[in-house]
Amino acid sequence: MKGNKHIERDENATKIFNDRNLAQNYRNLTQILQPGITVLDIGCGTGSISRDIANNIGPNGKVIGIDNTESFIKSGQESYQSVSNLELIAVDLFDYNPDIKFDLIVSARTLQWLSNPKEALIKMKSLLKPNGQISILDYDHSNLIWNPLPPESMQEFYSTFLKWRADAGMNNKIAEDLPQLLQEAGFHSIEKINSDEVYNEGDADFKSKIGIWSKVAGSKQMVEEGYLEEELRLKAIEEYNNWIETSALSMTMKLNEVRGKL
Repeated sequence: MKGNKHIERDENATKIFNDRNLAQNYRNLTQILQPGITVLDIGCGTGSISRDIANNIGPNGKVIGIDNTESFIKSGQESYQSVSNLELIAVDLFDYNPDIKFDLIVSARTLQWLSNPKEALIKMKSLLKPNGQISILDYDHSNLIWNPLPPESMQEFYSTFLKWRADAGMNNKIAEDLPQLLQEAGFHSIEKINSDEVYNEGDADFKSKIGIWSKVAGSKQMVEEGYLEEELRLKAIEEYNNWIETSALSMTMKLNEVRGKL
């Protein structure tokens, strides 16, 4: 979205998006999905969760998913073209001015990348119907829990990642700050729902899920911007992957869903 440092989003990101679904990756949202409502999904990626929302609310409902990365939208348009009540649009939130208003606006793991989340929430508010509702799902990266701790190289990489994000104006603990931000943006009836992602050894997808930090380290962006030595980046990937295979027991990513009403 506008006004923020460019973040690399590549084939790894496309695969991560495609692997997501409503039941596992936005699990509490079904509580507020009603047949026939209109839903806007902001930062929808390839639209895999948008598709599940569309299927949940039925043919009389409508879901529009927007994302400012055109390649993700094109991928989703191809994959989910059979879902008749789903529309995916490549557009920046701040440039999006539809003819309709929405009953529900959702945004998962998107505001964490913005340096202007409050402005984004105010823009979202302008797209809601009277008595409409908003649901934001996002991380507290400052409280990632590994058991046991991974190698020092990955710990150093992760600390640098947090600094790089903070320097770019991104909020590493936005999950905790969202209730206040929603209040400042003019929402009421605000509630925070714990939605932590907990991965344990023995889970079918354990290695791939905790391997997300190898994928993050796969980007050279922090090296190119002078935050990290290439040698450390490569060492972090190698040692972390070995840790996954030999020592890792669990990882918890702190995640909150925060809702508010207009």
